[in-house]
Amino acid sequence: MDPLMPPPPVRKIVVEHEPTIVAPPANGRHAPPPNAPLAPAAARRARRAPAAHVTERMRIESVSLAYGERWVVRDVTLPVRQGEVLALIGASGSGKTTLLRSLNRLTEVTAGATRAGRITLDGQEIDELEVTALRRRISMVFQQPNPFPMSVFENVAYALREERRGRRTSRRARSSRARSSRARSSRGELEPAVVEALQRAGLYEEVKADLNHPALRLSGGQQQRLCIARALAANPEVLLLDEPCSALDPISTATIEELIVSLRESVAIVIVTHNLQQAFRVADHVAFMHLGELVEYGSSVQVFDNPRQQRTRDYISGAFG
Repeated sequence: MDPLMPPPPVRKIVVEHEPTIVAPPANGRHAPPPNAPLAPAAARRARRAPAAHVTERMRIESVSLAYGERWVVRDVTLPVRQGEVLALIGASGSGKTTLLRSLNRLTEVTAGATRAGRITLDGQEIDELEVTALRRRISMVFQQPNPFPMSVFENVAYALREERRGRRTSRRARSSRARSSRARSSRGELEPAVVEALQRAGLYEEVKADLNHPALRLSGGQQQRLCIARALAANPEVLLLDEPCSALDPISTATIEELIVSLRESVAIVIVTHNLQQAFRVADHVAFMHLGELVEYGSSVQVFDNPRQQRTRDYISGAFG
């Protein structure tokens, strides 16, 4: 500053009352900085009752997955249970999404993809199931909301029509009778099931007056819940969620997390997430993957509070990832 220039004027803020001085805590401790470690997981976890019944629906046994010559998942064994949420965590490139997509055979649409090991649904190898029927039983919701360019009602009704068509086709061979069975179900026939799916997704009360409006007019969080409703319409046994909240605001994220926890009683859920706080909030069990390997699997409290492996401790503490 030029020493010949006068200093800037002093600004005074006029207040009606003298400010109140707050004394520091009696123990002398101050609020932790924003990046300080959180309290132990058991103290942070929202209280929720465990599921009344836990049943294994899928088993991943010694599964390895490759694209061409490059192995991206190596020798992973995990259970998938109804009554629990399983979270797959790990840095980018650790094989989480590839493993998730293998559960309903989406990896095989990529040229050169191969799998070793067994993946079973209720004891049956998934390769023995017709792929469309398998994907009705194991539904998937993707990272970006992808509602169809049609009304809210028709987004869910489409899934119901496809599910009913698949059931008819599996019962009888394609014929002139089968062609006549493809007539579109009436709105009245589908409406109870559409309403039920929207209610399960926690969306019905918000959209019940707008069922005929374009789904693309919904907010991002509503669109993602609509996609979850569409996935639930076929009454799947397993629901796969690939980073379902990564594009959403905190309020929408909290709504979907509550929904995930509430659904675990009726459907087995596997979620891939980079958000460690989210994994702890929603998951009953956590699988930590690194460079295609399953490093550690356990309850969310155990993995976050008392990890057995050094790589798990390093990842959770933010040393890498």
